[in-house]
Amino acid sequence: MAHTPHDTGVAKRIGFYSDAIEAAPGLRWLHTSGTPGLSAATGELPKDLEGQTRLAWENIIAALNKAGMTINDLVKVTTWLTRASDKAAYAKVRKEILGDVKPAFMLSVVTELISPDMLVEIEAIAAAK
Repeated sequence: MAHTPHDTGVAKRIGFYSDAIEAAPGLRWLHTSGTPGLSAATGELPKDLEGQTRLAWENIIAALNKAGMTINDLVKVTTWLTRASDKAAYAKVRKEILGDVKPAFMLSVVTELISPDMLVEIEAIAAAK
């Protein structure tokens, strides 16, 4: 197995993610930049959090695919939201996209991203053979 989750008991009290993920030796690593929910094709930015979150995940998945990886190779995800009130909506879309995949995870609420219209930004780390 390329990834081994380590459960310390904290994550399951907060949400659906792993406390820690151990990656096997000798894997290739992919680190994405902070990725907003901006259309790669048109540059459009949806006005709503769910639309931006879906596009951000599409952009992350496209980067994974270019590296010959999938969401199953995710080791760590860091997310920034600009509104605390969007946490539940973000979690809903994240669960729809990731399903049972449980990388290590961090979510922060910040005052602003690079553009004031951006509501979410996602950064991912993946490892695969």
